[in-house]
Amino acid sequence: MKKLFLLPSIMLFSFFQVATAFGGDVVKISLGGAPLTLFGNHIEVGKPLPKVELPNLSLAMTALDSFKGKVTILSVVPSLDTPTCEKQTHILSEENHGLDKKTNLITISRDLPFAQKRFSKKAKINNLIFLSDYRDASFGKASGLLIQENRLLARAVFVLDKDGVVRYKEIVSKLAELPDMEKAFKAAESLL
Repeated sequence: MKKLFLLPSIMLFSFFQVATAFGGDVVKISLGGAPLTLFGNHIEVGKPLPKVELPNLSLAMTALDSFKGKVTILSVVPSLDTPTCEKQTHILSEENHGLDKKTNLITISRDLPFAQKRFSKKAKINNLIFLSDYRDASFGKASGLLIQENRLLARAVFVLDKDGVVRYKEIVSKLAELPDMEKAFKAAESLL
């Protein structure tokens, strides 16, 4: 009898821990119908991005807050070597309504910078900034986008104003689906 009572208590405690880690806003994602667990501190609309430095294609450390002064679109993908991530990155690069001339367009993944560089060269993408979270998943942990089961990042898109404050976010609930990039583009345009 005690074991039956303990199980719901443990489950409730685990749910409370997850809800607390995400500020009460539990984000649920899945892949192929199987639930995935996100951990870390999630990014809230109206708050600045966490202070994180990530390597770029040349392995130079780049602080996310160094992009202040311009509206920024952050496109977060699990791995550029998958069709959905590739499509999301092409949409950001090629269908951005001219935002590449007025804003920072950034793709973050856990791919090695060498793989990101190879991808950008093969895809002929020259108007995006690629940053890698491969080292210690600092961005994933600071944003609440690190997937516990596979250590990749959840698919998401954020729009930051010129002060680096998050004004729009979408975390995709089904990892194999694209975010609504048009909504992100409109949010960015409204901040120009």
